[in-house]
Amino acid sequence: MSGAARRRPIRVLLVDDSTLALEIVRRMLEHEPAISVCGTAHDGAEALALIPRLMPDVVCTDLYMPGMGGLEFTREVMALHPVPILVLSIAVQREHADTIFEMLDAGAVDIVAKPRGGLCEPSAGLAGELASKIKVAAGVVALRRRRHRAAAVAAEPLPLAAARSGLRPRIVGIAASTGGPQAIETVLHHLPRDFPLPVLCIQHIAEGFMEGLVQWLARSASISVCIGQDGRPPLPATAYFAPDGMHLELDAHGCLRCSPELRGQQHRPSADLALASLARVHGRDAIGVVLTGMGRDGAAGLAEIAAAGGATIAQDEETSVVFGMPGAAIQNGAARLVLPLGQIAPALERLAHGESPAHPTVAKGHAR
Repeated sequence: MSGAARRRPIRVLLVDDSTLALEIVRRMLEHEPAISVCGTAHDGAEALALIPRLMPDVVCTDLYMPGMGGLEFTREVMALHPVPILVLSIAVQREHADTIFEMLDAGAVDIVAKPRGGLCEPSAGLAGELASKIKVAAGVVALRRRRHRAAAVAAEPLPLAAARSGLRPRIVGIAASTGGPQAIETVLHHLPRDFPLPVLCIQHIAEGFMEGLVQWLARSASISVCIGQDGRPPLPATAYFAPDGMHLELDAHGCLRCSPELRGQQHRPSADLALASLARVHGRDAIGVVLTGMGRDGAAGLAEIAAAGGATIAQDEETSVVFGMPGAAIQNGAARLVLPLGQIAPALERLAHGESPAHPTVAKGHAR
């Protein structure tokens, strides 16, 4: 051990009605020195009673449990003992889509997919993903999520007169990762029903959950929300998401292109590929937005839109669940505006009509 004090392991509480599942998840994490399982519970009520005593840094919970299930448990935790929560679940079925994304809306940080065969067949990849997401979740301030969720929904109305931006936008690209489902829901909800541009949305999410995400968003968005189809031209007032496990971008003709090739990218879908394709096809007529998320995906693609003369926006640190992606876009000079989540939809509406956002925050002032 070095002279510097070693940081204590991340304390994790596991919640699942299956004793076997609890043991398997514990084994998945036992070789990770930065993580320590501090306790287990078989339902939400038992876990809720343990939290004040165990003081976990992160809670990993199943979705469906007898007694207090995952959704009620998440709401109670965020109201009584705010702790970052990860949802460990099988892929969302159509009838379950609302529940799991309501858990994210209630305060859960992210989803980790169980293998299709259940936790009886864990893989090294799943163990690595779970450990990685626990480390990200441990850095999230849970209290902040509830406060800014309430503030974000008060979007500003479009002023009657605004300065002309000189741009004639044709399309919007939005990129997000951790915390993204809630952030994208806020933006899409506040866009007007007749929003004149198509919106390409790149959301990092565990495989098997994209269709459920789209179903959940479609219930609250003012514009249409769907999975993109290869070769189709994007339409105004429609938000497109990548098919499960695929990239989503524009081809040379401005039509949607869906492809499974990794093409050197860490993520699929890749925000960098999507935003760069908007810059190539539409140049200064493209708008790019990078929302909350871990890592740097989207920063390079947003820089290409900025270099082409298009409008670029990054979510500010205060309203981001994780400031990695927007922070990287600000640091490399790609984001010309840095805005709180609640101001992004009004800014997009102004830009879509060729107007400058009112009282913009210039990115340079936020670079660190």
